[in-house]
Amino acid sequence: MSAALDVLLDAGNVLGEGIVWCERAQALYWTDIQRATLYRMAPASGKLEQWPMPERLASFALCEDDGWLLLALASRLAFFRLSDGYLQTLHEVEPDLPTRSNDGACDRQGRFVFGTLHEPVTGAKQAVGSFWRLHADLRLEQLALPKVAISNSIAFSPDGSTMYFCDSLSRRILQCAYDDTLGEAHLFAQLDDATGEPDGSCVDAEGALWNAQWGTGRVIRYAPDGSVRDTLPLSATQPTRPALGGPHLDTLYVTSARDGLSAAQLADEPDAGALFHTRVPVRGLAEPRFAGKPTCP
Repeated sequence: MSAALDVLLDAGNVLGEGIVWCERAQALYWTDIQRATLYRMAPASGKLEQWPMPERLASFALCEDDGWLLLALASRLAFFRLSDGYLQTLHEVEPDLPTRSNDGACDRQGRFVFGTLHEPVTGAKQAVGSFWRLHADLRLEQLALPKVAISNSIAFSPDGSTMYFCDSLSRRILQCAYDDTLGEAHLFAQLDDATGEPDGSCVDAEGALWNAQWGTGRVIRYAPDGSVRDTLPLSATQPTRPALGGPHLDTLYVTSARDGLSAAQLADEPDAGALFHTRVPVRGLAEPRFAGKPTCP
């Protein structure tokens, strides 16, 4: 696979993230974390919509109930009704720690799994955050996984029996056996580029993991054994998360970020913060939906 990713939308996102494809709406959803904004775009028509959020939106999940999303806002989990902006708060997230919600995805059983990110007032990020799982009955469970400074790469194998995840600062993607209980975490892939960090991921129908690699301007496709299968470049050094979508689930979409780039770097990198796409010769999987139900006022 030699295709490069092209700009689909000059979104100008400060920190574009969380992209998912909704097969029912034939649309992409993603967030600009720093601007606290949710986006939806229908690629066939180019129609773009956006919703302001009450705080930073880190990640989210589609819901079985159409018209709703499950949000991982910086400080809390909440249901969100798209039609009128109604927000139903479910849980505060790590209220006693200097962390915020970060990467998240639904497992194949319809539960939402997410992690947190350390936001120190001073000094370097430390591994004080955790990974969590929200069940369909809205019970929140802390997962028995290593502590994390920047949670990322949360994804699941096609049969749901393997979970992928990482602490971006470690530059390693891990995996574990996944069920009601989790197996021991072990290495899936190690980044060799000293400037790069693993960011968001998705899994295709062949069980390969696609990972956006912050600082490297590339998306890597890893075979199920962790070997590099393909490398796709893009004209933004900070890709953040891939998603496979389109009518046939064979279009790769990738969000990116401008966050932290100097004026000189932005001048050299005008596509930073754009939404990218390309057709690929493999198919994705329908995005799992959160099985829990909101309660309406």
